[in-house]
Amino acid sequence: MKVVHFITRLIIGGAQENTLLTVEGQHNDYDDEVILITGPGLGPEGSLEKRARDGGIDLRIIPELKRNIFPWQDWLSYRRLVKVLREINPQIVHTHSSKAGIMGRAAAAKLGIPSVHTIHGASFFRDQNPTAHRAYISMEKWATKKSAKTISVCDAMTKQYLDAGIGKPEDYITIYSGMEVEPFINPPRSREEVRKELGFKPEDIVVGKIARLFELKGHEFVIQAAKRIINEQPQVKFMFVGNGILREQFEQEIASAGLSESFVFTGLVPPQQVPELIGAMDIVVHTSLREGLARVLPQGLIAGKPVISYDVDGAREVAINGETGFLLPPETVTELEDAIIQLAADPALREKYGKAGQGKFTDQFRHQTMTRRIREVYAEILGIDP
Repeated sequence: MKVVHFITRLIIGGAQENTLLTVEGQHNDYDDEVILITGPGLGPEGSLEKRARDGGIDLRIIPELKRNIFPWQDWLSYRRLVKVLREINPQIVHTHSSKAGIMGRAAAAKLGIPSVHTIHGASFFRDQNPTAHRAYISMEKWATKKSAKTISVCDAMTKQYLDAGIGKPEDYITIYSGMEVEPFINPPRSREEVRKELGFKPEDIVVGKIARLFELKGHEFVIQAAKRIINEQPQVKFMFVGNGILREQFEQEIASAGLSESFVFTGLVPPQQVPELIGAMDIVVHTSLREGLARVLPQGLIAGKPVISYDVDGAREVAINGETGFLLPPETVTELEDAIIQLAADPALREKYGKAGQGKFTDQFRHQTMTRRIREVYAEILGIDP
């Protein structure tokens, strides 16, 4: 097949890793002709551009394309995208992320090329500026009509879009976001080595959170919960994996509470280091307030760790209360404290939840499964064998 994937930025993040794994899978496993178009990978999150180029992927950069809305630059980006698509003439255009999803589907429709869009996270959300909220819903309604199919990374995304009046049930299909599962089952370095390097003692119970240090990621709730948790379970330590604009603020808050010795910040790490860091954890916590389906939740479960998550978007599809961990009401701190304290005090419960998640989700989240199912969607649209 000849396919163009289009995403706003190729930073280190869940949607971007999902996209690149799909591109790599098509390129390496199916010998498809795949072109990846994106804007500059700028920002403290890090970039996946080098990995794409090193893997032999045909990567095209549109310099004007940025994450935020810039009308003149967005118009230039759209015109450049139309020109590139006209030159490539792919069979399918597959778009990812909010801005690229609107722009890419518009460009594909203009040229009469069928398009597929993946919802990694909704472009509209609670507490959003009301004008922006209405605008995104309106644009999504228009763009969905132009798409041959919309892929959701979890059932919750489909429900959210249908509830907003965007499309019909038959417009959607759920394909869970794939990943390389083997490194989470057998990390490249031992748990003991990694924990020693990070300064953790063998008896420490490490509660880990992996997310950019940005708003809506919910680090503040973990910080607020930490004092009571440490008072009742002094062996608990916290590890924040990732970087971002709020790091200094979080470090100051932790220092003011006298808890600096209980927190470790790893900073930005390459994706291939994530499995060994999860392997060093005892509990995986995810307190984001907006997410499609956070990759860290299945990653933690595949690694055999119990998970604690706020009940947002697709989290309930993997963080199953009383089976793989705890699912909590968003923004609650007391419930978060209780869940961490209970798991910290009960190694048998941690093992039970972790093993249940590993058995339930390992095969479901293999990136090979994702790529195969995505190609089946393409084939159905094109009327060919996958």
